[in-house]
Amino acid sequence: MRRAAMALLAKQISPPNLSIMQDEGFTVARVRTELLSGLTVALALVPEAVAFAFVAGVHPLVGLYAAFMVGLITAVFGGRPGMISGATGALAVVMVALVADHGVEYLFATVVLMGILQIIAGVMHWGKFIRLVPHPVMLGFVNGLAIVIFLAQLTQFKDPDNTEAWLANSQLVMMLGLVGLTMLIIWGVPKLTSVIPAPLAGIGIVAGLVIAVGIDVPTVGDMASIKGGFPSFHNPFGTGEGLFGTALAPFTLETLWIILPYAVILAAIGLIESLLTLNLVGEITGKRGGASQECIAQGASNVVTGFFGGMGGCAMIGQSMINVKSGGRTRIAGIAAALFLLAFIVVASPLIEQIPLAALVGVMFMVVIGTFAWNSFKVMTKVPLMDAFVIVLVTVVTVMTDLAIAVVVGVIVSALAYAWNNARRIHAYTRESESDKGAKVYEIEGPLFFGSTDGFIELFDVTGDPDHVIVDFARSRVVDQSALQAVETIAGKYEAEGKTLVLRHLSRDCHQLLTKAGHLMVDSDDDPEYEVAADYSVKTGILGGH
Repeated sequence: MRRAAMALLAKQISPPNLSIMQDEGFTVARVRTELLSGLTVALALVPEAVAFAFVAGVHPLVGLYAAFMVGLITAVFGGRPGMISGATGALAVVMVALVADHGVEYLFATVVLMGILQIIAGVMHWGKFIRLVPHPVMLGFVNGLAIVIFLAQLTQFKDPDNTEAWLANSQLVMMLGLVGLTMLIIWGVPKLTSVIPAPLAGIGIVAGLVIAVGIDVPTVGDMASIKGGFPSFHNPFGTGEGLFGTALAPFTLETLWIILPYAVILAAIGLIESLLTLNLVGEITGKRGGASQECIAQGASNVVTGFFGGMGGCAMIGQSMINVKSGGRTRIAGIAAALFLLAFIVVASPLIEQIPLAALVGVMFMVVIGTFAWNSFKVMTKVPLMDAFVIVLVTVVTVMTDLAIAVVVGVIVSALAYAWNNARRIHAYTRESESDKGAKVYEIEGPLFFGSTDGFIELFDVTGDPDHVIVDFARSRVVDQSALQAVETIAGKYEAEGKTLVLRHLSRDCHQLLTKAGHLMVDSDDDPEYEVAADYSVKTGILGGH
């Protein structure tokens, strides 16, 4: 029994592709591009990780350590080289209530459980369900996230000492000017050279100008000190005092019931954002990613992060776009970004803290411009009205709530629209039977499922039909329990009139479904193969419906 279970599990797990370069050639130019791209991403990660730590109500190092560990592990083992992961705002907004009510140790415990759930999702290949996300939802996701990234940058224009107030007029003007200069450099550098990533050039030139001239604008150091040591192992479970003076989480069922709801929500949000970003990066680079492999990598990174004092994370669309646009295509860029970030924390914090936030905001504004699907405005005038509505709906819900809710809402609305359209498709052609003289044939077209059952029943003229009626399913499918109920209902109506109803040309899946339910009085495989047009009488009274 155990051996069979292990064999089944082994079949579920396919060997991951962990090649450093994969399809890219190993050349000095390629390595240089990857390292410079990684450096650019690391610089952009610093204020993001610190800001998201503030959102979650934890120490900045908790966000920075998460960005390092999640970024490193997913870069090595993830399903899409070139994708960047770290601490994200989508997760931080869920964490804030947990931290406020129970403390940071419960957050670490939750991140561990979150990672375990994500590993289970990867092993079970649940990542494949991301295929059910329609393209309008993807467009809405991209547009909504671009707006969220833009709005997140506006906090950098606030006074560091009073986050409710904007910068003073002179500082605000200087900040806007430096942001514009950074964006101009990023736009212009690719036209001159491809040796250095444009975002890195923008950060370097603007930072050098600010430091050399002594311009008074907010810097990374004004947000928080990023100085720290190497992350060390920390068990969040137990009794007594943990990190930052908060109590450890007891290893009890009571703790499980506290952290489980948060872990489920965080795992779902993390996987949805990661898999959608994986698809987006795959479209840009023209390469497919491994959804199950990415789920396992995300889960493993969060388990490790939870035991090393990090707040957990998932894929970051903004940083992934920076990496891709800077030329990062392999695992080297992601690994380099994580290692550069660790170096910033351990040895280079005084230098990094001098970088003006304006330069990093300029980079993120260019990411927003590059990420937003501007063609969606044109697309919405050409696609069905419902698809246009879904694009707008997902965009708005992403901005107003969070990504997971937006995607779920978009998928549900798209599914309902699809079901409604298919429900209206069912109809029937009637004719006299050529094989059974005097019998009437209903040739059904369109799927028979929960949405079309009422329309199906209305197709039949029970009182006016002859004593023998044939329902031909050659161009239809019996899909679900509601369809079974409809078949039994219409058969019952003919039976009450003393008439006979039989089913013909059932496909194999329909045949199996009806046989399992016990509706078919003849159990033959001839009809599904269309070798013999066997007729099947219908048993009534099985589902007990009317």
